[in-house]
Amino acid sequence: MDRTVLHCDCNAFFASCECARDPSLKNVPMAVCGDPDKRHGIILAKNELAKAFDVRTAETLWQAKKKCPALVLVRPHYDLYADYSHRCNAIYRDYTDLVEPFGIDESWLDVTNSRLLFGDGKTIADTIRARFREELGLTCSIGVAFNKSLAKLGSDYKKPDATTVITRENLRSLVWPLPVERLLYVGRSTVKVLKSMGIGTIGELAQTPPSLLTRKLGKAGAMLSAYARGEETEPVASAYAEHNPKSVSCGMTFRHDLLTRAQLRTGLLLVCEEFVARLRYYHVKCTQIALTVKYDDFFSESKQAALDHATNLRREIFDRALALAEQMLNGKPVRSLTVSGSKLMPETSSYAQLSMFDEDLGRRDKLSRAEDALADIREKYGKQAVKLGALMDTDLE
Repeated sequence: MDRTVLHCDCNAFFASCECARDPSLKNVPMAVCGDPDKRHGIILAKNELAKAFDVRTAETLWQAKKKCPALVLVRPHYDLYADYSHRCNAIYRDYTDLVEPFGIDESWLDVTNSRLLFGDGKTIADTIRARFREELGLTCSIGVAFNKSLAKLGSDYKKPDATTVITRENLRSLVWPLPVERLLYVGRSTVKVLKSMGIGTIGELAQTPPSLLTRKLGKAGAMLSAYARGEETEPVASAYAEHNPKSVSCGMTFRHDLLTRAQLRTGLLLVCEEFVARLRYYHVKCTQIALTVKYDDFFSESKQAALDHATNLRREIFDRALALAEQMLNGKPVRSLTVSGSKLMPETSSYAQLSMFDEDLGRRDKLSRAEDALADIREKYGKQAVKLGALMDTDLE
């Protein structure tokens, strides 16, 4: 018997939360935006009235205002969004304990064992949407399918406030004609490769030999082939399971552009400090890092590098990130930096190649104990209790 999986996606989540907080915003074109004073001046979310003016997420405020001069701009309230996210997931848990969040505003639900109690997948989805409207003042779009990837596609199929059911019977007629980029995890670079192969729709992807896709895309090719044919079987995690991150990242848009090498070092150190704090929060070390540089013209480029050993030491991560930065810098002002870590390992099971002649082992142990002490102080007294001398009096944050 097929599973029944729902993917629930809150519509214009940040904007909807703001409208629920202040109902007067429902009657005007409005958008949630970053702080222009801190150079985060882009649209984060917009309501349907603003969408009618073609206001788009991630465009700059001046672009949005040019399209819609009457646009009302609201600063984000992240505590409010976190609270609404918890309330959404609490509603989901009324129908199943198999609830797996996918970001702050999306979750998968496996309701296979709930159908005798609450009805079929569409009935449960429609009930959830009604409760969102009545109890939270929000709307959501829900995809109902027999696996996670198709449920996700279903929630994107029709918005706002809609239920889309994908079955084995309508898979070819409903899903296969869609552009291949509608499929989960198909980004711009993957689309470029697929189109070079003459693959433009999900159906064309489904009918391409998996061996050919694997040669072009590696393991991702086989995965996407299974997604397109409806053969993905990944389970929905329990709401009560311990969720371990597959990657950790930290990015920062600076108050002003980084123009000199000294400013770049300071900015990168700020990002690495927060990045390492996140690694330690999850009790993991990374064995690969990536650095993304965004310039003042919003062009971005990235490079990644493997580390010699698993680490969450700031000095080691900073040194490798700085080496990556020096490979990319071209004299253009730098607007933001993002450091990402992948191939994570738990602190307790990470390892290094040991040698009785390795003098670095003792140094790393001392650094680790020092950074543990700093983390303990900051946890007890706040992030500003201890700062690196190099970050004193910086005007980049």
